[in-house]
Amino acid sequence: MPSRRNLVEQFSTFLQFEGDRPRPWLADPRLRRSMERRLESQKAQQEENFWALYWHKQWLKHRPKESADKLTVQLNPTQQLPQNHLAAFVQDGCYWAAHKTVTRFKNLPYGLSDCFQLAISQFNKILKGFDSAYGSDFATYANAAFASLIRETLRQRNEVDICTDWGLLRKLSKKRLTEALLLQGLGETTTQSYVLTWQGFKLHYVPHQATGTRKLTKPDGETLAKIAAYYKAQKREQLSPDHPDANAEDIETWLLTTAKAARQYLYPTQVSVNAQRAGQETEFIDSLPETNELSPMDSLVEIEAQTERQQQRQALGDVLAQLLGELDDDARKLLGFYYRDGLTQQEMAKALDIKQYTVSRKLSRIRQGMVKKLAAWSAEQMSSADVDNLHTGPDLDLLSTVSSVLDEWLQQHFSTNATEPSE
Repeated sequence: MPSRRNLVEQFSTFLQFEGDRPRPWLADPRLRRSMERRLESQKAQQEENFWALYWHKQWLKHRPKESADKLTVQLNPTQQLPQNHLAAFVQDGCYWAAHKTVTRFKNLPYGLSDCFQLAISQFNKILKGFDSAYGSDFATYANAAFASLIRETLRQRNEVDICTDWGLLRKLSKKRLTEALLLQGLGETTTQSYVLTWQGFKLHYVPHQATGTRKLTKPDGETLAKIAAYYKAQKREQLSPDHPDANAEDIETWLLTTAKAARQYLYPTQVSVNAQRAGQETEFIDSLPETNELSPMDSLVEIEAQTERQQQRQALGDVLAQLLGELDDDARKLLGFYYRDGLTQQEMAKALDIKQYTVSRKLSRIRQGMVKKLAAWSAEQMSSADVDNLHTGPDLDLLSTVSSVLDEWLQQHFSTNATEPSE
């Protein structure tokens, strides 16, 4: 993959693919102008992480708010610019996370470009999950998060892909079903009818096979008639007279429409901000106004904040190195297999000649011990920094954040110490 030469390119260019081969970087003129102006005003600041943290801070200031029904997100142009700069910045890490996945798992039905798109389409999760208060390096955090997102998405997508429409309907929750139908623009009345039909399906179509429900076949005519009768009876009590009547054929059509909407909801088609607008030569991103100029006061604040974050990062690294040093050789070997070599639990069990569930228990025990100690240290730091914010113990949010920081640090540690023996 071609490298990017400077900060302007790092924060303003996007990766292109021809098949699974990366092509020259695609430059975004608006992002390039934005970075050039800021670098001109801040010539001393040439560190990529400084600008990554700066843009993330700008994104936090103008982050989008979820609507009341949580189905749509209210985006604003002021928030888009920082997000697009950061999306450009993480292109390299996303590529290498995808490359590692397709290299390691030979029988994947997806190529390099597919895995890249799976990860980058969930970039908003990385924006929300990153917390600079823990002294994290944005690029390192994103790289580790992309690898996890690809693995989890492939697992979930495989589960959906191998399900028939009827098997998928059995697995759906009411919440996801309702969201999927509303996002298709079916309207409240139609959505309520379809949800009620689905409830009848869940009630009356009871599989008899001993195996799982992934390969469920179409309900027989008798079952569809029972679902239609259920819908008719419940419609009088739960819905208004405006809702349509339905026979067995209607019920089948409605259920298939629901399954199609669910698949589209679970894995929607992504549209790039660099795609051309219909019937125009301009791109979607060109319609967004340029904002977020870096003022002199902002510059001073960012420099001070960067110094503080570097100190936090150093202190955090020292604590984590101490925790790792307290582990025995077997524990460090397991962590090396997992974070450096990327082995599955089955592969680790084979290498160590033990059972897979033993590997799982040991890994969980090692990580939980490190997370608790790190959380206690973090809570102590917060307490000493703010006497009004004393912690009696780590809460769930703190534990979740600390767990992510631990994963990121271990990934970076074992990657940069690749020559350290694992056996």
